[in-house]
Amino acid sequence: MARKNTPTEDKLQQQVLTLFIDPGFQYSFPEIADLCNVNTRDEKIDLSLVLQNLLKARKIQEFSNGKFGLPSQEKRNQGKVDFVNQRFAYVRLENEDIYVPLESMHGAQDQDLVEIEIYNSGKGRKKEGEITKILERSREHYVGVVRIKAGIGWFTADYRKMYDDIVVSEGHLNGAKNGQKVMVEVKNWGSHSRKPIGIVKEILGDPGENNAEMHAILADYNIPLRFSEEVEAEANAISGTITQAEIDKRKDFRNVTTFTIDPFDAKDFDDALSIQKLPSGNWEVGIHIADVAHYVVPGSALDQSAFDRATSVYLVDRVSPMLPERLSNDLCSLRPNEDKLTFSCIVEIDEKGKIHGQPWIGRTIIHSDRRFTYEEVQTILEGDEGAFMQELVLLNQMAHQMRNGRLQSGAMSFESTEVKFLLNDRGVPLKVIPKTRKDAHKLIEEFMLLANRCVAEYAYLYKTGKEQNPMVYRVHESPNPERLQTFADFAVRFGYKINVSQEKVANSLNAMVSSLEGRPEQELMQNLAIRVMAKARYTTKALGHFGLAFSHYSHFTSPIRRYPDVLTHRLLWEYLHNEARMDKDKLEKLCMHCSDKEKTAAEAERASIKYKQVEYMALQDPDKIYEAVVSGVTEWGMYVDIIENRCEGLIRLSDMQEDMFELIETEYCLLGRRTGKKYTFGDKVKIKLKATNMEKRTIDFYLAEDSTDSSSKKRNIPQSRSSKSRGGRDKGKRRR
Repeated sequence: MARKNTPTEDKLQQQVLTLFIDPGFQYSFPEIADLCNVNTRDEKIDLSLVLQNLLKARKIQEFSNGKFGLPSQEKRNQGKVDFVNQRFAYVRLENEDIYVPLESMHGAQDQDLVEIEIYNSGKGRKKEGEITKILERSREHYVGVVRIKAGIGWFTADYRKMYDDIVVSEGHLNGAKNGQKVMVEVKNWGSHSRKPIGIVKEILGDPGENNAEMHAILADYNIPLRFSEEVEAEANAISGTITQAEIDKRKDFRNVTTFTIDPFDAKDFDDALSIQKLPSGNWEVGIHIADVAHYVVPGSALDQSAFDRATSVYLVDRVSPMLPERLSNDLCSLRPNEDKLTFSCIVEIDEKGKIHGQPWIGRTIIHSDRRFTYEEVQTILEGDEGAFMQELVLLNQMAHQMRNGRLQSGAMSFESTEVKFLLNDRGVPLKVIPKTRKDAHKLIEEFMLLANRCVAEYAYLYKTGKEQNPMVYRVHESPNPERLQTFADFAVRFGYKINVSQEKVANSLNAMVSSLEGRPEQELMQNLAIRVMAKARYTTKALGHFGLAFSHYSHFTSPIRRYPDVLTHRLLWEYLHNEARMDKDKLEKLCMHCSDKEKTAAEAERASIKYKQVEYMALQDPDKIYEAVVSGVTEWGMYVDIIENRCEGLIRLSDMQEDMFELIETEYCLLGRRTGKKYTFGDKVKIKLKATNMEKRTIDFYLAEDSTDSSSKKRNIPQSRSSKSRGGRDKGKRRR
């Protein structure tokens, strides 16, 4: 730490700094002494101390010629911290990773954006560095448990890469009791020798209690637990009256057969379908979407809040909505037997699913005749009777034709297994049920995909037929060739040949999926293939959607729960009315923000599913034997996935008593040294529960006797790293 200056040294320091008014000015020590009128021995000692302090504070730099000047204005090394363990971290730069020991972290925490000075970078030596500046904190709030000793709170964060306890003084506990789960805001980040200091912002409850744990997950991912008073007041002040003047601006569909299809427990209905026969013999199908943009005005507190959240977050037993209930469950929810304002895509379509002419896009008003659940529609489709049976059967027929057309064009046909939970009134999981997607789900999905594609094409070709119109595109780029080749090499061990050429890879992967049907490795191979794919994201660049085989695709159909859809509605309105367009650079930043928030929401959703899976397994009979599939092998054990409930856990090598097993990376298996027994990807095993850890959200198993499928001794097939738990959304509509 730099020594504090005396008043004389402070004055001298100011004199020195005034010399360096330009980055090009450099002076030697004698030159600085002469310019500052430093003559005596004591004055020169003072000057030496001043220069040392300025060097330590990095306000000046000493160059190789022995002269002093302003620090180099070259681009600083900036990156994000990856805190590996309590002893060191890496700073991830654009093209390399820099090792940083704990004593050089200077209070930086995991995922902080920092500047780093690199040293010790000679040939063949590990590059090390020291963090010189923290540019942006990744988080200021942590969730965890507070322990109170002698009136002082010692807070341990749930976040596994926060290695420091946070000290909370007695006056800042704010009513928290020993052992409670709380949210703490850090006020002072401390240093290598001092603990961070914080205050309790919210008491979540007792560890293990359902509400406390679900709130903790939301808080841990910086997802707001509630709306501000200003936002709620603004939402509640919106009039629910639809004036005749507003109706006159819209196309009226109130007399056309219209209905919604959603999960049985849905409260917000943001899409509806209408259908009527045309004189030509074709059908007019309307895809009607809640007109959220009519109510959420740019620049309002409501709009800022929706942007900040960017998406609704669906945990196992609750939703953190993007919009307050006044909008999501009332004004914008397309409830039956009520007039509702919508933004619609109207298509002319024949019974074979072929689109005729150009879709009509614009603002509308509808009156839904019926609210269907997926289960009700499925029963009608399978039984050929029920309300609006003819319309539903016809729409389902069209959906089948459109889906077949997409697959023939190269769309991917992967279906990952998702789970849902049967909970009691206290949120305790009584059953874990794998979800199944049937025709009712696919019917809605196909028409939503159609609308999303139509509005994207309209915006792209608007007026000029060239891409110069800002738009929020949902893009999914082609797989990375190297990762794809690695997967192809992997798949060939199972007898599946993947053509990695860009024009044939989709059909090749679909053929693999078809041949996987009913085989032990089906889901695991599909999940590995999905991981090879690029992640879908939002951007202003029309890069197409590889997975859907669409050249242009946007998100338009869920504005109640996705902010990009609200932006899409606004842009469409501008094009339809020749109004001013949004700046493309600004829009790209909004897209990046929405992509980041979507990723965070998915992580929170997975965390809630994993927590409930652990809670469920903790309640099961420890003597029960489960049939499972090996889903991953590592140097510390193998991961297994229970077939009946999709709960995944680890069998540690130390618990595999029958032999000394080791990882054979080239063959993706665990091999017993004495017996030669192999455990590899897709093997069926019988397991028992060993332990659950609610805090860490982990499940440990051990092998039951005589557990391995005999095929495991014959097959020499590879394995991936652990597959994470899959989770569904309460809304029942997947991210595309």
